[in-house]
Amino acid sequence: MFDIFQNSTRPNSNLFFCKNDANDVRLGEIVLSKSEDYEICEIVILGCPQDEGVARNNGRLGAALAPDAIRAQFYKLTNFSISAKIFDIGNTIIQETLEETHDVQTNIVKQMLKDGKTLIVLGGGNDISYPDGKALAEVFGNENWVAINIDAHFDVRSDFPRNSGTPYRQLLDENLLKPTRFFEIAFQPQAASPIYFKYLQKLKVNLASLEEVQNSKLKIQSLVENQRTKDTGKRNFFFGFDTDSVRASDAPGTSAPSPIGLTAEEFIGLAKFAGRNKLTKLIEFTEMNPNFDIDNRTAKLVALAMHEFCAAQKQKS
Repeated sequence: MFDIFQNSTRPNSNLFFCKNDANDVRLGEIVLSKSEDYEICEIVILGCPQDEGVARNNGRLGAALAPDAIRAQFYKLTNFSISAKIFDIGNTIIQETLEETHDVQTNIVKQMLKDGKTLIVLGGGNDISYPDGKALAEVFGNENWVAINIDAHFDVRSDFPRNSGTPYRQLLDENLLKPTRFFEIAFQPQAASPIYFKYLQKLKVNLASLEEVQNSKLKIQSLVENQRTKDTGKRNFFFGFDTDSVRASDAPGTSAPSPIGLTAEEFIGLAKFAGRNKLTKLIEFTEMNPNFDIDNRTAKLVALAMHEFCAAQKQKS
């Protein structure tokens, strides 16, 4: 069996905020991180602190710092409405190349999925959607999982070598993800190539632009629910939350900010929706960039989305 603890580092104990008030308990005081506590937990937090894929895509660096920046804000929050036991395993050990890091990430995620855990993965660049998605395909089968990419960009670039813009192209090209079970949500046309739009259309990928999400009667929840009920619930769900999907006024600390995008409330609402879905196996937050954050606004946004996801576990249906 692959040793997930030998291939990851434990979280920094200084991140676990303690208020020392029995009437005002914080997550930093109750989230577990000792290896012996892994078995009893339902949700596992895993960081992948690298931005090599962002660098390859000529993006601005800083996402490697995101997992701990997010943790610092998450552990200050209270446990209000959270009943699920949470475990923080720490961070994937970064290798010499992005490809090697992805291999380790895939194996860690695979083992935790086999162990029946629900995962919260903290990037890092959005390239980790490839190893995370590959793990889902290898554990459950390429027919039995659905990917929802909530992002301003398609991330189906045909670049070589792989980078933060290629993960879903890799999954599609390697037949690890079926196109009809792939959702591109809240993409922004000015940030999306028409060539890749036509490519996705031809494959019959489910497409919903930012405008469609915000200004029409289109309900993402309805689209996903239709997919969820097919095949009597065999399909497992992956939600990729790229912080680039949120408008810069709400999320200034991202790899590629935009003045338009989802609102903070919409972003958090989608995380809550993911948490209520009993078939959700993994959610992923990527492209948060502490170097450009303002008053930890973006780190706090991701922390709040994580909180809503965890709290929604008791409402699973």
